[in-house]
Amino acid sequence: MASFKKIICALDLAEHSKEVASYASMLAKLSDASVIAIYVAPTMTQYTGFHVPPNSIDSFVSEIVDGAKATMEQFMKENFSGINVSSDIVIGYAAEEILACADREGADLIVMGTHGRTGIDRMLFGSVAEKVVKNSPIPVLTIRPKA
Repeated sequence: MASFKKIICALDLAEHSKEVASYASMLAKLSDASVIAIYVAPTMTQYTGFHVPPNSIDSFVSEIVDGAKATMEQFMKENFSGINVSSDIVIGYAAEEILACADREGADLIVMGTHGRTGIDRMLFGSVAEKVVKNSPIPVLTIRPKA
């Protein structure tokens, strides 16, 4: 029977993240697994060619990370009680960083939300969940937001 020892819970810290965390928490409790909650701050390197000074971009990303740290700390207290949980906040491309974290940590499962975008939104923003599912060597549980 499959069991989980380490679960990656990818979060964007939006309202839907509570539901994603509840699935990761439930599975961790059932499997006596630990959870690593990861938030990926977007890299802004693609904007350096638009006459935006690099120090402005670095400052903006730093503010995002600082805000995410405070939000993540509170989120973990409210949504991961009674389990062994740690957090990781990184900067980069979400799918790549989630997969790298799972590999680095030797995870058995990735739990993440999907926005369920379609049409032009999907073309413009892509699907982080789809990229993770297609490239992950371990199982991925995606949680779609309730309508």
